[in-house]
Amino acid sequence: MAASIKGVGGVGFGGLTCSTKTPLSSSRSSSFRVQMSVPVEDKKRNYTLQKSQEAFNAALNLMPGGVNSPVRAFKSVGGRPIFMDSVKGSHMWDIDGNEYIDYVGSWGPTIIGHADDEVLEALAETMKKGTSFGSPCLLESVLAEMVISAVPSIEMVRFVNSGTEACMGVLRLVRTFTGREKIIKFEGCYHGHADPFLVKAGSGVATLGLPDSPGVPKATTSGTLTAPYNDIAAVESLFNSNKGEIAAIILEPAVGNSGFITPKPDFLEAIRRLTKENGALLIFDEVMTGFRLSYGGAQEYFGITPDLTTLGKVIGGGLPVGAYGGRREIMEMVAPAGPMYQAGTLSGNPLAMTAGIQTLKRLKAPGTYEYLDRITRELVQGILNAGKKTGHAICGGHIRGMFGFFFTEGPVHNFDDAKKSDAAKFVRFYQGMLREGVYFAPSQFEAGFTSLAHSPEDIQKTVAAAENVLSKI
Repeated sequence: MAASIKGVGGVGFGGLTCSTKTPLSSSRSSSFRVQMSVPVEDKKRNYTLQKSQEAFNAALNLMPGGVNSPVRAFKSVGGRPIFMDSVKGSHMWDIDGNEYIDYVGSWGPTIIGHADDEVLEALAETMKKGTSFGSPCLLESVLAEMVISAVPSIEMVRFVNSGTEACMGVLRLVRTFTGREKIIKFEGCYHGHADPFLVKAGSGVATLGLPDSPGVPKATTSGTLTAPYNDIAAVESLFNSNKGEIAAIILEPAVGNSGFITPKPDFLEAIRRLTKENGALLIFDEVMTGFRLSYGGAQEYFGITPDLTTLGKVIGGGLPVGAYGGRREIMEMVAPAGPMYQAGTLSGNPLAMTAGIQTLKRLKAPGTYEYLDRITRELVQGILNAGKKTGHAICGGHIRGMFGFFFTEGPVHNFDDAKKSDAAKFVRFYQGMLREGVYFAPSQFEAGFTSLAHSPEDIQKTVAAAENVLSKI
């Protein structure tokens, strides 16, 4: 049984007081009520995480590891995870009343800022009509048209509910289209938690130091070949030793799941050439980079057009969403147009479509990506300068609204290079920045994100905080 959470009036639940006007369920949860435990306006408090600790202790009895996604558990940065209460713009407030400048952005989707007024207003209007139809709706076509007009490789698109689902679908699709089974992925790149991708994966797998996941049958990964990112010779070798067997290469065109790593000059161009020479397809996993590096994604930014693309995050404007798309002749293999089956009850639901439409409309405004580029450059350069000024080995970089840094001299071109970063120093830096009111991803192996809501003042405060923390560790 969960221990009672003491906190804010009313019936306790594992230490966290929660309250809504109506019970969450009938008998079992009739006394469990949820309320905003901290008014957004009440921002100035001494830094404490007592309520978050109590909430986590209760959550441990309810969910594996107390969380619903592994990196949230703070295992690689020490301490207990922070339970958030509210968000707005570039800031977040936790249940203890601490305020943070946020550079996680819900792991990338909130590129125009948290709880944007226009998005919330549009969602409220859509909700009056319903949250899910289970039937086609016009909003699906509106967002599909916006995605197709923006992303160079996409002539047709299928909406799903997550980036993982998008990558699962596109993998089945390339095998259907080519009649081949093997794929090449890159070490440290994460394409969701589907069995074939959990081989030398990044993101939470790297953060937690896990081996290839238990529960994944060898048969499902036997067709997954791996190479170091930015290593063309390794890819050529795989093609030579598996002639006529490789269906596709899938990669993050700019890596966000082993920290932020950019492609070397001509790397993507060489990958494009090798796939064409060997009759394989090229998949860009743009779940992170899509609509973030440019309106047309990384493929527009780098000028390389893949055969297929996966998307997520930004195109849902903060609601669960994913998509895969590409050349018409390939996409017409997907049911019901073709034989490859894939379905989803909530795919294309009106709320996710509405949030995505409103977000993409805002991103089309003049100066959007120039602003993201300017503030992110100032942020990263400020942190690097602070690190060097205080005597630390540090390197990093950015593209538009995506960034990262490592506590190593660098350069960092792949996952092995990323693992040379001083993880113990990152923990000290991370915890220090939390106390300064700055929230980065709780892992050395995750990219950071800025938004249109981040102000020059946010950047200045973050850089000043970084110098203060780095001078003490």
